Amino acid sequence: MGEIEQRPTPGSRLGAPENSGISTLEHGQKPPPTPSGKLMSIKIQMLDDTQEAFEVPQRAPGKVLLDAVCNHLNLVEGDYFGLEFPDHKKITVWLDLLKPIVKQIRRPKHVVVKFVVKFFPPDHTQLQEELTRYLFALQVKQDLAQGRLTCNDTSAALLISHIVQSEIGDFDEASDREHLAKNKYIPQQDALEDKIVEFHHNHIGQTPAESDFQLLEIARRLEMYGIRLHPAKDREGTKINLAVANTGILVFQGFTKINAFNWAKVRKLSFKRKRFLIKLRPDSNSSYQDTLEFLMASRDFCKSFWKICVEHHAFFRLFEEPKPKPKPVLFSRGSSFRFSGRTQKQVLDYVKEGGHKKVQFERKHSKIHSIRSLAMQPAEPNSEVPKQAQQSASLTLGEGADSPGGQSCPQGKELKVSAEECGPHQSPALQKSPVGNKKADGAVKATMEEEEEVVKDRTQQSKPQPPQPSTGSLTGSPHLSELSINSQGGAVPTSVILSPNLSPDTKQASPLVSPLLNDQPCPRTDDEDEGRRKRFPTDKAYFIAKEVSTTERTYLKDLEVITSWFQSAVSKEDSMPETLKSLIFLNFEPLHKFHTNFLKEIEQRLALWEGRSNAHIRMDYQRIGDVMLKNIQAMKQLAAHLWKHGEALEALETSIRGSRRLENLCRDFELQKVCYLPLNTFLLRPLHRLMHYKQVLERLCKHHPPSHSDFRDCRAALAEITEMVAQLHGTMIKMENFQKLHELKKDLIGIDNLVIPGREFIRLGSLSKLSGKGLQQRMFFLFNDVLLYTSRGLTASNQFKVHGQLPLYGMTIEKSEDEWGVPHCLTLRGQRQSIIVAASSRSEMDKWVEDIQMAIDLAEKSSGPTPEFLASSPPDNKSPDEAAVADQESEDDLSASRTSLERQAPHRGNTMVHVCWHRNTSVSMVDFSVAVENQLSGNLLRKFKNSNGWQKLWVVFTNFCLFFYKSHQDNHPLASLPLLGYSLTIPSESEEIHKDYVFKLHFKSHVYYFRAESEYTFERWMDVIRSATSSASRAHVLSHKESHVY
Repeated sequence: MGEIEQRPTPGSRLGAPENSGISTLEHGQKPPPTPSGKLMSIKIQMLDDTQEAFEVPQRAPGKVLLDAVCNHLNLVEGDYFGLEFPDHKKITVWLDLLKPIVKQIRRPKHVVVKFVVKFFPPDHTQLQEELTRYLFALQVKQDLAQGRLTCNDTSAALLISHIVQSEIGDFDEASDREHLAKNKYIPQQDALEDKIVEFHHNHIGQTPAESDFQLLEIARRLEMYGIRLHPAKDREGTKINLAVANTGILVFQGFTKINAFNWAKVRKLSFKRKRFLIKLRPDSNSSYQDTLEFLMASRDFCKSFWKICVEHHAFFRLFEEPKPKPKPVLFSRGSSFRFSGRTQKQVLDYVKEGGHKKVQFERKHSKIHSIRSLAMQPAEPNSEVPKQAQQSASLTLGEGADSPGGQSCPQGKELKVSAEECGPHQSPALQKSPVGNKKADGAVKATMEEEEEVVKDRTQQSKPQPPQPSTGSLTGSPHLSELSINSQGGAVPTSVILSPNLSPDTKQASPLVSPLLNDQPCPRTDDEDEGRRKRFPTDKAYFIAKEVSTTERTYLKDLEVITSWFQSAVSKEDSMPETLKSLIFLNFEPLHKFHTNFLKEIEQRLALWEGRSNAHIRMDYQRIGDVMLKNIQAMKQLAAHLWKHGEALEALETSIRGSRRLENLCRDFELQKVCYLPLNTFLLRPLHRLMHYKQVLERLCKHHPPSHSDFRDCRAALAEITEMVAQLHGTMIKMENFQKLHELKKDLIGIDNLVIPGREFIRLGSLSKLSGKGLQQRMFFLFNDVLLYTSRGLTASNQFKVHGQLPLYGMTIEKSEDEWGVPHCLTLRGQRQSIIVAASSRSEMDKWVEDIQMAIDLAEKSSGPTPEFLASSPPDNKSPDEAAVADQESEDDLSASRTSLERQAPHRGNTMVHVCWHRNTSVSMVDFSVAVENQLSGNLLRKFKNSNGWQKLWVVFTNFCLFFYKSHQDNHPLASLPLLGYSLTIPSESEEIHKDYVFKLHFKSHVYYFRAESEYTFERWMDVIRSATSSASRAHVLSHKESHVY
């Protein structure tokens, strides 16, 4: 590298030693040899508005200059940045890192090159270094001042308040107003001054690093964050703007985004002269044409934008820098342009390996020194989940003349990305990592046949991509894999063909759709090494506190289903009585507000506990009991709202019975992706959450010795929550049964009065009924007064038709395996009818015998026979022979019942009843009660049986099911995996899973591996999943819920 002018440099100004980092080289590599020869001086304008002069050889490529800037800033994550300058046509372009500088900057003495952020990651937590986040904050500040980052007044004032906190420290009104008078952060700032001062008052005690973090957290949620607009016109001549982001191509009208083309939707990007072309993948649900065409001002503008698109795709989607194609012998056609430098995954791997020295630096306006490696906060435990899943691929380029804009170049260029899977790039593993990951994880298709798992995937999926190491979200992102040269003559458009690979989970911005950027961040596919993990708290209490945080995030999302999504749906139609609206929404909104603040307090405490600020030095924040006690005491003020939830559930069901419009509204809402559970389940979530708090505090009290500083607060909080649970216990039991009866009613045809006072649900499941034709699968429903058996017919809603009912009064049960020669066989003898049934296993038979015998005993103690069901079809009071004929007639319906969920109608096609039907198992109210207590949320790494890559997902366990998200910020899951029938084990040595904290789920031929981040979280996931894969004993429930009588 050429000599640097001996004058104060950016690095020395920041107080850092020289040569402590090289931006674009892997750890251990040396800089490439620098061409010798005459030096030229180039002025670089930094993000803090200072200018520095760098001397480099005239023939040096652009990479040398960028490395020099990053090296003297001691910037480790320099790959997110770039150098831009006006070319000879006054078009602002990026410095090409592979071309000689002298061929790009014609008059270096008259040009000022700007050092700016080039690649904006979907999640700022992916930026590991404090210095990097500081520079990003300066970029946001610059974009605000220049009007590029548009937002409403409240957001602008909040952003500026964090900038002020970073620059002058804690709030002082006089100092604030004086500082704002001297510094203009946004046009028309005077009108916002009062708001800025008001917001700044809330940031007392916040360090500059924390201010940068909060600034980026707010900025990344804005639609124009990281957006550079490129003027164009559509085919009709309408003026629009194009932009490229980590998620794909965006279309704006003014500053309003009107369309977005995710990388997964784009098959090819190309340009031909002034025309920029986007070729989309076929989509029957889309109204767009196959190829979209946009007209730009000139060929140079068009080519410049195409290059930016190629670079963004490569940086965010590939695992390593694409390799160039060998030069053709005679001539070439196509662009020689390719992305140069490390991809985001390589940057994350390098920083994670710790191949750099931590140094201090000073901020331009701040009075406080920062230790640059606050940035080393954990991407894993801390992370919010990836946003863009990245796939790897190799990009090979045809060597051809990629002539400067002024030269004529009639032929087009084509860049293709093959649809073949490329292996995930392995980074240093936690333990020993398997060598050579060649395939990305395969996505789960939403099918459920007899031998297939039930997976509810609401997005297009093919082969998932392995996640990238950072916190973001998963995106279905294609990879550039090869550059193909079009062999035909004539003008060939420059194009990028993108592979259709899409992960079943998609924020890293969230191809799971995130409320932030509507984009996707990247899932972590790489393994964290142990050294990194050891930097985090290892105390069990920390992981318990973290569990409170992760489950509170999910609980808030569940509250938003009612307070936001359902309320919005109700407001669009005048079908719900005002009294019912008030009863539901006025009792949920205070809870949502309270728990939003509660979550914020928990996360602030965890940040201090993890050492993300200097407060941890005092060692007085490594506890959670005081936060729990304070908020549980405050929660008691909301008890009146909690008492109303049972009333709201009953009122909603009563109104649905009386209004067809309201019934249709609720049914349609349940079909929305955001309503991932039955609607009435969300109305009971606040009652369930109290049970979770009680469990967490019990674990904390058990963990802490009485002498521990946090024990007293934890015990006091436990006493408070236990009192609340005891008061609401009776209501909770009653409402759970009421909710379950109404849920089952939707799955049954031929019964009108299922929900009557005194009736309680006990068990449902699949049994085989012996008839004249042999054993036929039937679905049985056991209540405290009657046993129903049904078959699943070809109805539009996949409901089960009631074929018979056996009152329990006077019934007897006996095992009859020897009599009929059928394994696990039972004979049920009622007063009017007898049936023979067989269970799928000995354990299933024992569960049914226990529950049926208990229900018979309860029925005998009651006043007498219960009334018959009021069925819409005549009751099934046939003789055994007639019943056999009826069973034969309905067997045609059954033959179609084993199809996959993909072929079923969307309504009620994957409820718990259907899961039991397909898995040939059963579930009891006892199991449902235990499941309510065993809910869990958090990040897990998932791997399929035949893949090598690990994919990071946000996983929610509830209702016997794992729901997979790209990020905890996403509003709906991408897929779900019901666990009934699955086995939970630890991988054997022969499976060669050389990782810690891995558990295995398998059902028939379907196998999944999951990795937790710590021993505690591993044990917690094992505990809650075991509760779904193996039924709880009745003794447990009866001891836990003494008042519950079936």
